Amino acid sequence: MDPPPSKSWSIYTRKEITKKYEIFERIGAGAYSDVYRARRRVDSTIVALKEVHDYQSAFREIEALQTLQHCPNVILLHEYFWREDEDAVLVLEYLRTDLLSLIKEAKKNWENGLSLGEIKRWMVQILCGVDACHRNSIVHRDLKPSNLLISDDGILKLADFGQARILLAPGFESVDDNQQPYERSIPDQGDPSHLNPIRKQGDLVQELIRESDELRSRSLDDTERDGNVQDGDTSCLATCTTSDIEEPFEEGETDDFAPLTSCVGTRWFRAPELLYGSTNYGPEIDLWSLGCIFAELLSLEPLFPGNSDIDQLGRIFCVLGNLSEEVCPGCADLPDYKMISFAKVDNPIGLEASLSIRSTDEVLLVKKLLCYNPTGRATAMELLHDKYLNEEPLPVPLSELRVPSKHCVQDEDSPNEWGDYRDINSDSESDEFGPMKVSTTVDGFSIQFS
Repeated sequence: MDPPPSKSWSIYTRKEITKKYEIFERIGAGAYSDVYRARRRVDSTIVALKEVHDYQSAFREIEALQTLQHCPNVILLHEYFWREDEDAVLVLEYLRTDLLSLIKEAKKNWENGLSLGEIKRWMVQILCGVDACHRNSIVHRDLKPSNLLISDDGILKLADFGQARILLAPGFESVDDNQQPYERSIPDQGDPSHLNPIRKQGDLVQELIRESDELRSRSLDDTERDGNVQDGDTSCLATCTTSDIEEPFEEGETDDFAPLTSCVGTRWFRAPELLYGSTNYGPEIDLWSLGCIFAELLSLEPLFPGNSDIDQLGRIFCVLGNLSEEVCPGCADLPDYKMISFAKVDNPIGLEASLSIRSTDEVLLVKKLLCYNPTGRATAMELLHDKYLNEEPLPVPLSELRVPSKHCVQDEDSPNEWGDYRDINSDSESDEFGPMKVSTTVDGFSIQFS
């Protein structure tokens, strides 16, 4: 799918936007969006303007984030502009850094890295955001450190919902049928801590929500929104990305009931079933991504930094062993399972070796997410109640979190972390991984890597 053609106009010429916002420099660009720093003229608040060039991406982002509008761990959308034959422009809360920058800063400049209390607080905030998504049948599909933005006050917020899908097809079961979805009505601006189901989920979560709500309540504005904004006074949530290459949606993904695609997410955080072409999945793919993120928080190094999809599978197998019916019943039915095979890994190194400096409880937490069988992965709510997060040392208060002073751009000499999704039998895929054997099968062909 080719990128949409460039417009003859730019965001700087759209009068309905420029009369309300002074637009500064472009701070990020992807295949399907551009992000600008801007200042709201009425009160000089700095915001981010995300111009989304793909219709489906913009529609899904707005739809998903309206559903999550009361979650304190998702980016705040002040308003958005969208007219016929024009790109959607989302006016977002401006956050200057992210979890990727935090990890890089901790590795390079903080003598002892991240403390246990800091790690736990970041984990709790991520889990609260993911739990809100999954209780509302939303699959993010692109969780990674650079999509977890951080405010100056230490609040972590899920971002970039351009690949999100709302799974409302008949027969879909929510992650926790006992949980109620977030209220869609807007509470009194003077009480942003409106009834929220997360508040009832234990002392740890309650403390987090109270702290973040208090910070948010000081930043909420009562400015009346004018008539050019859809949804009138509705306060929305949205997301922006500042440096990643966004992956397009495949043709056929035209609505929430359309078939899913395996071509989603960033390779390093992509679940094995997606690498094998699965189009029948749910929130479990986000849980695998969480496992990779948590492992990176603990070690300050990416766990599976594959430079191609084949290499990605190989790195996973070296740690966890081969994917088989024994560890994941039904995996043989994955679309590409019979087309790609690997030599048996007799002695996988295991997560213990990959996280050798971490405790048994920390390794166990990651293991609960990096499980080949999607149904065996722990949910976000289950992990919020995990003993690791609720025992000493407890998560530190938000006020004690260290926040990087600036956004950290990917190193030029680092691997192409955000590479695009390429065909499994392309030269770039096979050559990067090593020797292979191609043979004809009833399904067409098979590739075996040694």
